[in-house]
Amino acid sequence: MTDTDHVLYDLTDGIATITLNRPDRRNAMSVPMIERLGELFAQTDEDPAVRALVLTGAGRAFCAGGDVQQFDEDGGEGGGATEVDPAAVAEQLRHQELTVGRLHTFTKPTIAALPGAAAGAGLGLALATDLRIGTPRTVVATAFATVALSGDFGVAWLLDRLVGPARARELMLLSPRLDGEACLDLGLLTRLVPEDELEESTRALAARLADGSALTLAHIKRNLLEAPHQTLSESMAAEVPRHKACGLTADHVEAARAFVEKRPPVFAR
Repeated sequence: MTDTDHVLYDLTDGIATITLNRPDRRNAMSVPMIERLGELFAQTDEDPAVRALVLTGAGRAFCAGGDVQQFDEDGGEGGGATEVDPAAVAEQLRHQELTVGRLHTFTKPTIAALPGAAAGAGLGLALATDLRIGTPRTVVATAFATVALSGDFGVAWLLDRLVGPARARELMLLSPRLDGEACLDLGLLTRLVPEDELEESTRALAARLADGSALTLAHIKRNLLEAPHQTLSESMAAEVPRHKACGLTADHVEAARAFVEKRPPVFAR
C-alpha cells in the first residue's frame, strides 16, 4: 500500500464517503492520511455535488488514533527529543484544524460509521461529526492516559460538550472501554445496528440527509454551532434571518405543498 492509499474516496448520489484505509494498523493515523483528509474535507465542503458526508474505516476498526507502534519505533511520540519543538506543535495544530476542526464546522451533514474501535485521535474524528452509527462490535476509548499522553485532536473539548464535564473527566482519566450499547446510552452513538447492517443503515441515513433541503440543513447546523457561545437573545437574533431566508426558497414552497398533498417533498439537487 502506498501513502496515497491511506484514504479512499467515493461520491455517489450526493453522498461523499471517505474511508480511512490502514486496516493492518486499525486505521491509525499517518501524516499522509491526515493531509489527504484535510484535502478531502475542504473539497467536499465546497463541492455543491456533495450533500452529505460519511466517514468510516476499512476492515474491523474505525480509527485507532495515533500510531502507537510507530511511536515505539521512533522512541516515543516526540521521536526521542527532550524538549517540545514549537514547529512540531504548530504542525500538529495545523493537522488538527484540517481534520477535526474542519469536520466540526462542516456546512453539510456528517456521519461517522464505526465498524469497530475508535480511540484517541480517532475518537476525535468520530465526535466531530453530526451523527454516529455503530454496531455491537463498536468500542470507544479515549486511550490517551494508557500511553502516557494527555490528549489531542479536540477529544476533551468534544467530550465535555457531548456527555458533560463529569463523564468527560471519567472517560479521559480512566479510559474505560465502552461497547456499542454503552456508547448509545451515553449519547456517543446516535444509532446502534447489527454488524451486517452497518453499511446499509449508514447509507440510508446519509441518503435521507442528502435528499433534504441543503440550505435548511446548513442553516440548522450554523444555529447549533453558534448557540453554545450565545445568549438566548443572541441566538434568536441570529436564527430568525436564516429561518426567513429558508422561507423564501423553492424548497420551502415544495415542502409546504407536499405537506398539504400528504406526500414526501422532492427538493432541488
